[in-house]
Amino acid sequence: MNTFERFTRAFRHEEGDRIPIIDEPWAGTLRRWHAEGMPEGIDWRDYFGIDKLERISVDITPRYEVKVLEDTDRYQIVTTPWGVTLKNFKELDSTPEFLDYKVTTPEAWADAKARMTLDDDRIPWDFLKKNYPLWRKEGRFVEAGFWFGFDVTHSWMAGTETVLIAMYEEPEWVVDMFNTYLDRCIALFERVWDAGYTFDAIHWYDDMGYKGATFFSNDMYRELLKPVHRRAVEWAHNRGIWAHLHSCGDIMTRIDDLVEIGVDCLNPLEVKAGMEPLTLKKKYGDRLTLHGGINAVLWDDRDAIVAAIEEAVPVLKKNGGYIFSSDHSIPNSVSLANMQAIIDTVKKAGAY
Repeated sequence: MNTFERFTRAFRHEEGDRIPIIDEPWAGTLRRWHAEGMPEGIDWRDYFGIDKLERISVDITPRYEVKVLEDTDRYQIVTTPWGVTLKNFKELDSTPEFLDYKVTTPEAWADAKARMTLDDDRIPWDFLKKNYPLWRKEGRFVEAGFWFGFDVTHSWMAGTETVLIAMYEEPEWVVDMFNTYLDRCIALFERVWDAGYTFDAIHWYDDMGYKGATFFSNDMYRELLKPVHRRAVEWAHNRGIWAHLHSCGDIMTRIDDLVEIGVDCLNPLEVKAGMEPLTLKKKYGDRLTLHGGINAVLWDDRDAIVAAIEEAVPVLKKNGGYIFSSDHSIPNSVSLANMQAIIDTVKKAGAY
């Protein structure tokens, strides 16, 4: 079976030849694997013989000026198209420091919104023309990378504190941001779809939790964000494709709402934050495809990760509805030998 066939069966809660296997190694992880013997110039997915999922992205930013404000041996301070000032460290696999935000008031948002136009050059037409035929020829699974919701709004435009306070004090402003992001995605991806570059699912990042809790209550979710999520899911379902949500942190208390609006697949099932994949499988396994749920903290301990896979995967794979990956991404503490052992174990435990 190819990747498209495996993913289709997983989303339909049917068994295939094995569970789909995907993940996202850090840049430093790939560098380590090359140093440890993985040949240069090879797609790491081909090296391990796993599945290939591809995503199409569009540009919905306000296109504020991008410029370098400071450049040192260790870091670079830059402005982004979202109006954020970032301190990017030059070490591989570092996390940027968010220094300042332009869009922190409804008035500033009005300017940003006006700049979020729908010009045709916001779609990567040349990239699609070059790569899309190969994706389909090889039977890869293709997703549209939507960009909307709480996480990307607070992270990339307005700041966490600003958005959380505004959700309580100025909810109309926040809801307008959520909906505008989604409106722009829909408008551009409809153009992509109509040009013949169809996709098999929509995927969006919306981290709503952290360790042990959600950022905001379920009541607030139902009032402000759930209708926006529902609209995205309905847009996908109206085109006969699936809706795939990535939400880090502990969102165990929010699963009923996600299932109710029709979310088809949930990732990454972050065990270290409090998510319980086996509980989710037991309660929602016939309605929600589970993606992830294998604790990334264990991946540098071969015995521990092999044992975790052998315990969880046979349960999660039953009757389909499971896609294997870590519960976030692959850190640079994972050796090439460990990764090979992980893939070998998953292929054995995940076979039908």
